[in-house]
Amino acid sequence: MQADVTDKDGKLRVHQQFCFALYSASRAVTKAYGVLLEDLGVTYPQYVALMLLWEQDGVLISEIATSLELDGGTATPLIQRLERLGLVTRVRCDEDERRVRVFLTDQGKALFLKALEIPHGLGEATGLDGPTAHRIVDEMQDIKGNITDWLSQTKK
Repeated sequence: MQADVTDKDGKLRVHQQFCFALYSASRAVTKAYGVLLEDLGVTYPQYVALMLLWEQDGVLISEIATSLELDGGTATPLIQRLERLGLVTRVRCDEDERRVRVFLTDQGKALFLKALEIPHGLGEATGLDGPTAHRIVDEMQDIKGNITDWLSQTKK
């Protein structure tokens, strides 16, 4: 028995869809980061958490979760794994023990110098130069903002 072609006009061809292009590119970038981060000994989520801490040390776990768009149940185990690696330490706030600040250890601070090569490596992997990569980042942020706005309007 031969299968019928439902989409005879090609209106929903998977490889022509914007959503699939984003999805497959995201998967490819994540795989590239897996290779690039091997020398650092961290995963991509750990790497982005470290980038936040390299930008500003002593951030609350809740702030890390918000910045990385994670829920608290995901952020805490992520930070705990970084702590087990010896890259960060957690300190409860004196004024409110429910709040926990995350600080880089000397080892976590030293990893910054090795991480400086990661963006260059990703540029090589993607074939994008700096200006093109920045333009795409800006466009992706615009797309995300538009979708966020659209979602907030559809929920009303």
